[in-house]
Amino acid sequence: FQRDAMALTLAGDEAPFEPVARQALRTETQHTLGEDGIDYVLAGFSSLPTFDDAAPALRTLSQAGVTVGCLTVGGPDNTRRFLEGAGLSEYVDHVITAQAAGVWKPHPEIYRFTAKQIQTPLERMALVAVHAWDCHGAKRAGALAGWCARLEIERGDVFLPPDVMGQSLDEVADKLLTLH
Repeated sequence: FQRDAMALTLAGDEAPFEPVARQALRTETQHTLGEDGIDYVLAGFSSLPTFDDAAPALRTLSQAGVTVGCLTVGGPDNTRRFLEGAGLSEYVDHVITAQAAGVWKPHPEIYRFTAKQIQTPLERMALVAVHAWDCHGAKRAGALAGWCARLEIERGDVFLPPDVMGQSLDEVADKLLTLH
């Protein structure tokens, strides 16, 4: 559904999570998944497991006095349920949604909107992501970026380099704290 939401954003349209996700699930399953199945998949987002390094990374940032926001393409309630169920909510100060911003990543406005929501100057805000394209979007908007290589292994040359890189989220968090 990321592709469809990006396409809608590029076309100048809003891309609310639930209808876009529902349509994407229909398309990707060649219309074999019924509405009950789609409901089941969407409800499952709030109970997905986290990687083992998520809590230590967020704890490190929180204990260092960093304001932590979760920039999500999902709904705010589902995201809060996920954070609570994963034991991460105590480290997250803000949940910012693409729907509230009116655009999806990597449109520059979503990073500007996020900085306003967390009351942090854009140039002092850092996005942490496992997608090089997401870090690229944040960098193009004027933010800092920390890239975790676990998913893509190597950052593509077409993307701006992040400010810090690491193999794990806690490594990225530690490196971000060394930046001025």
